[in-house]
Amino acid sequence: MKKKLFAVLLVLTMLVSVIAGCTDTGDKTDATTTAKPDDSKATTTTTAAPVTTEDVELVVWESTLGPDEWVMQAGEAFTALYPNITIKYVNVELGDSTSAIALDGPAGVGPDLFAAPHDKLGELVVGGHVLATSDPDAVADAVLGACSSAITYDGVMYGYPTSAETYALYYNKDLISEDELPTTWADMYEWTKTFNEANPDKYGFIMDVSNIYYTILFTTKGGNRLFGEGGTDVSSSYLNTPEAVAGMEEFQKMSEVLPLASADCNTAAADGAFAAGTAAMHISGPWNITNFTDAGINFGIAPLPALTGETTPSASFSGTRVMFVSAYSEHPVEAEMFAKFLISEEMQMLRYTITGALPSIDIAVDSEFAQGFIAQLDYAFPMPSVPQMSAFWASGNSASSNIWDGADAQAELDAFDAAIVSYTAE
Repeated sequence: MKKKLFAVLLVLTMLVSVIAGCTDTGDKTDATTTAKPDDSKATTTTTAAPVTTEDVELVVWESTLGPDEWVMQAGEAFTALYPNITIKYVNVELGDSTSAIALDGPAGVGPDLFAAPHDKLGELVVGGHVLATSDPDAVADAVLGACSSAITYDGVMYGYPTSAETYALYYNKDLISEDELPTTWADMYEWTKTFNEANPDKYGFIMDVSNIYYTILFTTKGGNRLFGEGGTDVSSSYLNTPEAVAGMEEFQKMSEVLPLASADCNTAAADGAFAAGTAAMHISGPWNITNFTDAGINFGIAPLPALTGETTPSASFSGTRVMFVSAYSEHPVEAEMFAKFLISEEMQMLRYTITGALPSIDIAVDSEFAQGFIAQLDYAFPMPSVPQMSAFWASGNSASSNIWDGADAQAELDAFDAAIVSYTAE
């Protein structure tokens, strides 16, 4: 981990701009609730208020292995600006925070802020668990366009994006040169077949074949996208179209040169093989840069191969990690101040330094690895944030596994489509 002093020293450069727009000179006001026309849900927002002079402890949920250190260092820097406000980090992993806030928030034992992936936004809004961003125009101006879109639901912005991510093609330079990299999945098949024959103890290519987060790329032929071009047409998943079926059949064909059952080819297995130097190529995200560097792998990162009939890299999911202000927070003004602090240039560079995650704002990062992901981001599309995404993951993982193991692609994708289109949020 980087030295803790780093974050505190950054404070000297950011006394005013970071918190601009978060304070006012009027009396402090509480959160207000406005009922929707059907009175079934309420949208909670905060009015402008000055910073409290009372002692406040803000509880922040985040994951381990980097984001935790970032929150703690950012908290020290924030407390240096506001000595009466302290930040308490609590470990709640990203994948668990949405279900946890639904239980802990109403019980009064939840956080003031919590991190969650942007595709959970619809579920969080429908459940009434998060506050709308009080200064959406300023946030939209500060962050990348894809991140701004990702945190907007039904025309309203929620939260602050803390990192952007997608996945790309890792390659072991000791096993394959940059000039040899396949530019199409057909080329990937042929290169892997030849490599495997010459290296029976290694894999030419490996990936998590049971995770729809990655395998969604095979459904994107011809511009096909989950829930349509804008990701909001929930009348169809668009995952059982002729284009999607053809792409998943191409995915299934790769099992001929990666002869592992889906149960034996998950993220841990794929990461482990690449980290051990026994895989020439692997699909993963920026979270593995440190892991593979520490493992001593001489690697590079390139865009994904193109699907058959196309000339551009396959489209990948892009994700935005968001810090949300809890609708149950007793200190929503101060919580939002800290959230906004996290998207300042200094805090975004600190996060990149610690975690390797791509910044959510437009700042330059000096890394060949980051440039590989940035190149792929040109062909990425945001994970939809409609409530139906809650049913997407389990059904998608099952469909991916079954197709890889030999099931009929059309039948699996038809069942997948039915499962998520019929989903109704509770």
